[in-house]
Amino acid sequence: MAGLKEVLMAYYSRNDVRQAILKFGRNREVIGRYGFEGFAKRPDILEYENEILNLVKKGVTSFHCSEEIWENPLEISTDMDEDELDSLRTGWDLLIDIDSKYLDYSKVLAKLLIKAFEYHNIKNYGIKFSGSKGFHIIIPWSAFPEEINEVKTKDMFPEWPRAICNYLNSIIKKSLQEEVAKLEHNTSYKILDYEADKEVMPDIVLVSPRHLFRMPYSLHEKTALASIVIDKKDIDSFQPRDANPLKVKVRDFYPQAEKEEARELLLQALDHSKQKTREEPKKKEYASVKIKDLSPDLYPPCITKILEGLVDGRKRALFILMNFFRSLGQEWDEIEKRIDDWNKKNKKPLKQGYIKSQFNWAKRNKQILPPNCDKDHYKGIGVCQPDNFCGKIKNPVNYTVRKSRMTKKKTRKKK
Repeated sequence: MAGLKEVLMAYYSRNDVRQAILKFGRNREVIGRYGFEGFAKRPDILEYENEILNLVKKGVTSFHCSEEIWENPLEISTDMDEDELDSLRTGWDLLIDIDSKYLDYSKVLAKLLIKAFEYHNIKNYGIKFSGSKGFHIIIPWSAFPEEINEVKTKDMFPEWPRAICNYLNSIIKKSLQEEVAKLEHNTSYKILDYEADKEVMPDIVLVSPRHLFRMPYSLHEKTALASIVIDKKDIDSFQPRDANPLKVKVRDFYPQAEKEEARELLLQALDHSKQKTREEPKKKEYASVKIKDLSPDLYPPCITKILEGLVDGRKRALFILMNFFRSLGQEWDEIEKRIDDWNKKNKKPLKQGYIKSQFNWAKRNKQILPPNCDKDHYKGIGVCQPDNFCGKIKNPVNYTVRKSRMTKKKTRKKK
């Protein structure tokens, strides 16, 4: 342990290392980690270079920060709802964490992602070694447009970064399998071709509110290596020994991006996300369903719960409601009225500009069902409260259609 402390002190005593960490941490949450014991209390920031060395003396071994950029990180609270976080957030970086059991597989993926970036006219990005067996690649916030279709980009975290990661996964998957298969000849890996892509696909766990990632030039507890910045031309030749904390040369991880140079990537990702939703299999019986006099008695429990008003998950709920009512043959003016009434019941209503943009997109595209009941959309926002009838259906629309038929059948029998 004494040896590790000596390495930590010697490394973090370097002015260039402390300056790099402090510079990157501006307007971010910055949290120290105490070895394997866990993280320090949140929220926290770094204001001065000397703070870093003082924290190391107290037992901090590494530094981690948010990919979200805040007006004042110290004002963040776990009690905040989505709107309060949106008002405090000034932007976000796209941070892709490449992790694999094997460094060579991570290299393959890093090169494919960079190729995808450059195909979408993105020239300014940063690459760094994670400190273990992967890489972090960043596209700075300044590369993204301020808004798309009157929706502020800063408020669409983590939805839009997730959409970008999913899109990148889809366009490189085949090449990834082919390139990794070439490495499979090395028997030390012992991974079959069809499993290879599962080992190295980008980890999108980082794309979540207030998630932390290891800062550039922070040390890694398990390997005692530094999270150093590298150039794309050095990916193939990179070896862990290059990240020896006592020999590293400090470089800037955060490039100066051209205005909106990531716009095309974001638009393609959003189109891909919507196309994927449109292509989800639909039951034929719902193709032209129209229920007259649609009453709340026919709603499944999840829809009833949503319509009572929500604190969190309002954007997902809007998507669910819009497609639920549309799939049951409701006219657009009626759907807008129902959703307007619902939005007023929310603790903090969604902004009208966001609702309008979602309606405009839906009107231009084919009808789709709301997500199936086994999707996380409902449990994730705390509205999945199944009744005895729910076990017989797969989709909220299916619930209402079947219940409507049963109600009509009972009415005919009474007559």
